[in-house]
Formats: sequence, C-alpha cells, structure tokens
Amino acid sequence: MLSAFTTPGLFLRGNLHCHSSVSDGDPTPARVCALYRDLGYDFISLTDHFMARYGYPVTDTTPWRDAEFTTLLGAELHAPALGNGEIWHLVANGLPIDFAPLGETETGVELAQRALDAGAFVSIPHPAWYGLTPEDALTLPEVHAVEAWNTICQIETGRGEGGHLIDQMLNAGRRIGVVAADDTHRYHGDLGGSWVMVKAAERSPEAILAALKAGAYYASQGPEIYHVEIDGDHLNVETSPISSAWLIGHAARSAAVTGMDLTHLRLPLEKFAGSWARLVIADEAGNRAWANPLWRD
Repeated sequence: MLSAFTTPGLFLRGNLHCHSSVSDGDPTPARVCALYRDLGYDFISLTDHFMARYGYPVTDTTPWRDAEFTTLLGAELHAPALGNGEIWHLVANGLPIDFAPLGETETGVELAQRALDAGAFVSIPHPAWYGLTPEDALTLPEVHAVEAWNTICQIETGRGEGGHLIDQMLNAGRRIGVVAADDTHRYHGDLGGSWVMVKAAERSPEAILAALKAGAYYASQGPEIYHVEIDGDHLNVETSPISSAWLIGHAARSAAVTGMDLTHLRLPLEKFAGSWARLVIADEAGNRAWANPLWRD
C-alpha cells in the first residue's frame, strides 16, 4: 500500500485493459489511443485477445507514444480451462511484441508463468464475470493483481466487482495487488469508468511498468488518495472529499469512518495485527478508490 505514497515520482492515470478492432473491439488502435488521450489519461495498455482467431496479437501501439502520452504493449491471454469449463482470462501488460502463441498443450498456469518470465505485469481480470473461483485462482503462480472493478462487466452483466476474490487470495497468503480497468470494447458508456493511478519516476513505459511491479499505484473510479502513512497503531489517510472509508481485513475484520466531505482520516490498525488490511474509500456519488493491501505481519 505505502509505496505509492512514499516513493518519489508523479501519479500517472492509466487504463490497463481495453480492446480494439485488432480483436473484438470497435475502434482502431489509433482511435483507442486518441480517445484515452483526449480524456486526459497519461497511458494505456491495449490488451487485445491473444487468441488464434485474431492471430495471437500483441498490438503495436508505439506509433502513438509521445512526451505526454505513452503505452504499454500487452494482451489478454487465454488458455483452457477452469473448473467451470470457461477458458482462462489473464491481462499481461509489458509483453514483448514477439510473445509466442499459445502452445498446443499449454495451460493457463503455464501461460501465466511464461508472461511473468517475459517481464509482464500480470493481473486477473473480471473474476466475478466468468465465475473464477479461489481454488482456480490459487493454482496460478504469483501474479501481480486482481481487478477490483471492471467497467464493462458491471454495465453489461452487473458483475463488475472483484473484491471477494481479492480477499480470498489475501486470506490464502497471496500478496496480491488491486487494479481497476474499463475493459473497453464499444467506447460508448464503457470508457473512462475506472483506472489506475501509478506513481512512476517518469512518463515512460519502462518506469510505469517498474512502478506497477513495485505496487506503487492505487485504483479509482474518481476519488483521489493523496497520502497514506502508518502512525503507531493507526493509519492516517488524506483524500479528495469522500463520505466513507473502510479498512477490510481477514474474515470479518474491518474498521470504518463515515461523514460528509472527509479529507483526513485516522483508522485503527489494532485488529489487523498479524494479517492484512486494504483501504477502500467512496465519495457521495458512490464512486470508489482502492489502495493496495497493507501487510501487518
């Protein structure tokens, strides 16, 4: 949790999961980059479906990089099969352009490891949307994060949240991070709904990828987290105006603060000793932000 607020650098707004006409999205890659640039984003990762039907693409977005906007090469990876019969969905940001196609007998677990070995930041997208169980998720190697929110899955199916899987993986001892993304396909209503704020040393793909791997980020639908620090047995937090803040921990452990236009919070940490806690905040409109988990062991 704390690296996003203790390391030097600047916060950059980015979307880690979206699609283009290279796979099953509507706009071209150029248009996708332009839309996010116009919204004020600092970077995106265009993650077209890495499937045989699309030619196993790692979409090249380097032509649309400049000093104000950059991209991470990536893809949404797929392999058979989950216990419920669905294929795996894994988002990999920072892949090499020549990442090899799925092997004939390659499993989702092996594919995740290969993406990690290639240097990617690997996350589990939209777990509620396709019924990913903790049992399946825990077969994966040490991937970096789980989506707490997926904009298009919430719009189309009402299954946009990923908090339950995050908590179950944390309970099992996995030091997982928390991201949020649009998973944009149509670019009407599913654009700009959730993002990550990454604390990077500079506005370059390499610096952003390094910050992601270091956990120096938080996820948001609008609220901003300016600072988080441990002060003895309390967590001090500074935010944009919010109405609720929760520390969520193992099993039923929790702490909360509610009010109007809160900007400075002090949350007790005693009950989270020896385990983990993660911060979630919400503004008056119900928009949330999620910090990475804090381990108290």
